[in-house]
Amino acid sequence: MEKVREKGNIWGLLPIGVFLVLFLGVGLISGDFYAMPAIVAFLIALLVAFVQNRKLPFSEKLKVIAKGVGDENIITMCLIFLAAGAFSGAVKAAGGADSTVALGLYILPPKIAVAGLMLIGCFMSISMGTSMGTIGALAPIAVGISQKTGFSMAICIGAVVSGAMFGDNLSMISDTTIAAVRTQGCEMRDKFRENFLLVLPAALISLAIYVLISRNTSFQVTLEGSFNLWQVLPYIVVLIGALAGVNVFLVLIGGTVLSLIAGVGTGTIALSQMFSVMGEGVTSMYDITVISIIVACIVSLVKKNGGITCILNLIHKRIHGKKGGELGIAVLSVLVDMATANNTVAIVIAGPIAKEISTDYGISPRRTASLLDIFASVTQGLIPYGAQLLLAAGQTGLSPLQIIPYTFYPVIMGVTVVIFIMLRKQKQTE
Repeated sequence: MEKVREKGNIWGLLPIGVFLVLFLGVGLISGDFYAMPAIVAFLIALLVAFVQNRKLPFSEKLKVIAKGVGDENIITMCLIFLAAGAFSGAVKAAGGADSTVALGLYILPPKIAVAGLMLIGCFMSISMGTSMGTIGALAPIAVGISQKTGFSMAICIGAVVSGAMFGDNLSMISDTTIAAVRTQGCEMRDKFRENFLLVLPAALISLAIYVLISRNTSFQVTLEGSFNLWQVLPYIVVLIGALAGVNVFLVLIGGTVLSLIAGVGTGTIALSQMFSVMGEGVTSMYDITVISIIVACIVSLVKKNGGITCILNLIHKRIHGKKGGELGIAVLSVLVDMATANNTVAIVIAGPIAKEISTDYGISPRRTASLLDIFASVTQGLIPYGAQLLLAAGQTGLSPLQIIPYTFYPVIMGVTVVIFIMLRKQKQTE
């Protein structure tokens, strides 16, 4: 007997459509993607969400969004923003970014500096368990390398985002990995093995592309001043802490404290400036933090109004066969992440219906968990209103749409995994 499903409402997705039309439309028409600030477009979309569903009292709508904003994943994400901002402000004032860039250029040939950014991002994100923390820590270094070498800022930060998204769906301490494993009931190590084999080709291809696009450089790198290892130490500690699997908050807070000590010790930060440089870093994250809160409000109302259910039902109706089931899980993950702009939330929402699909079509739990995590990561690394690209843009002064063309890894990961699904012969009992 076919299971009775909750009826969705395509009009529940209207706020998302309004945001996309405003944010992308105004930018394309005017040629300036700063003409429509993301926060303004999100506020208009939130207004549309509030106007919808007149059967639901305004007071109840406030309760809905309050519950959405209070979600553990949303609060954690906002706190990571602020912790990353404090670290960024302190390490920049201490001269850590400049010294780290100088050290990196001293050790690495300039022609592989961009690929080096992605590689460091891969190790850092897989160990730290967060793409946000990785971007927050590496973005200042990417800016410095761009300024010192002449490489496009968009290419450098695109490499950082690519590396950050690599670990986002692989790390055993990542929220997305934990959510995917929990919703499918599989072992973490089994999901990791399945996931790693699927994404490794995309990572290698992406690294090769970054090497190729930067190999024919004609400029000479000139180092202005020497590096100071004490100023580099905070970055080294953050990297080692990430590789050791230390909690992201402890890593970033420890890095901030070390940056202040190094800054005071080397004379780049006065004692009276210690808290002000941290404050400047934290306030630089206010925009992205507020945007994350507004997005959580919108998603809560979209879900309440049946928009998410509409996506789930649409996918389920069009699945045929085992490969169709796997592609359906992939599309499901993409669409829900586009609607939620948060890959952890997307996995939590899509997980139950994905488990139904895997049961109906004989797809293993570890495979389903991997597909959910991979394609949520693919989408999250490419949507211009996602937290990762908004953070990268905020750290560099670029528009998310300027970064996307150079964020190779998510695109290649999606393409290679789809090809793998289509070509691989799978056993029924895998």
